Amino acid sequence: MKTMTSRASLAAAAMLAAAWLASPVSAQTQTPSAPAQSAAQPAPVSPAPTAPAITAPAVPAPSAPTAAAPVAPAASQAATVSTTVKPDAKPDAAAGVAPAMKELSPWVMFMSADVIVKAVMIGLAFASLMTWTVLIAKSIELSVASTKLRSALKKIAESRSLAEAQMALGAKEGILPSFLAAALREARMSAGLSSDTGIKERAASSFSEIVRAEARRIRIGMGVLATIGSTSPFVGLFGTVWGIMNSFIGISKSQTTNLAVVAPGIAEALLATAIGLVAAIPAVIIYNHFSRVTKSYLELVSRASGAAGRLLSRDLDRSHGSVHSRAAE
Repeated sequence: MKTMTSRASLAAAAMLAAAWLASPVSAQTQTPSAPAQSAAQPAPVSPAPTAPAITAPAVPAPSAPTAAAPVAPAASQAATVSTTVKPDAKPDAAAGVAPAMKELSPWVMFMSADVIVKAVMIGLAFASLMTWTVLIAKSIELSVASTKLRSALKKIAESRSLAEAQMALGAKEGILPSFLAAALREARMSAGLSSDTGIKERAASSFSEIVRAEARRIRIGMGVLATIGSTSPFVGLFGTVWGIMNSFIGISKSQTTNLAVVAPGIAEALLATAIGLVAAIPAVIIYNHFSRVTKSYLELVSRASGAAGRLLSRDLDRSHGSVHSRAAE
């Protein structure tokens, strides 16, 4: 009887082991309480626990942790792979979306600009240099000419004839000595003529030519200012349009509208307009200033022409008076 009971216990233990081995891995990973309960069921069958009955359920117990062990590392490896891939992907995406911004100083923008935009900027810079050169040169010229003419007018203010006026001025060159020389030349060439009106008209014609020549001379350089002031904004605008066109072409090639890619090209283009305005605004202001100064200088020239005409008229009247006195004698 005891032999049959032992055999039955061993058979039950073998059946439990076969069922456990045939079960899926997920069932094996469960808590070991289930196999323990199933193994405890045949215990009432044996009236007296024996050594084989105790050792039979102990066979599957060690294998449960070993079967569950590979599952946990696999899950942990998957978690670590997922955590290690995500940080690597974020910097690449960020690097592709937001490239480093380059410095946008005027010199860097000029060096990075297109060849045509560079040519426009250089031309506008040269125009601005010409504007300031004309300002310095014309300021000195007008100041010196106005000072000399005022001084000459003061010297001949008390002169009674053309000869006295020439002696007062000496051998100096200027606009007033030119008027006196033209009046004396006309009086000498019209000697013997009885018509004073004709002499005065011819002298006035000579004076007008001298005034026009002086006006042309004193306005030299003002045409440059007018040209720079009126055309520089449009030249700068041409450079801007060309630069923006190239920027749009670059945007289409890079296939991105990121501000870091678009901004440098547009900034380089707008720099041409800025330089054009820098050249045009001072040119317009300086032109208006010289227009006022030139007008005041030409008024002084007209005063010099009138002074020479009055001296010629006195000489003519004096010569006719001496003729009449001689005739009366």
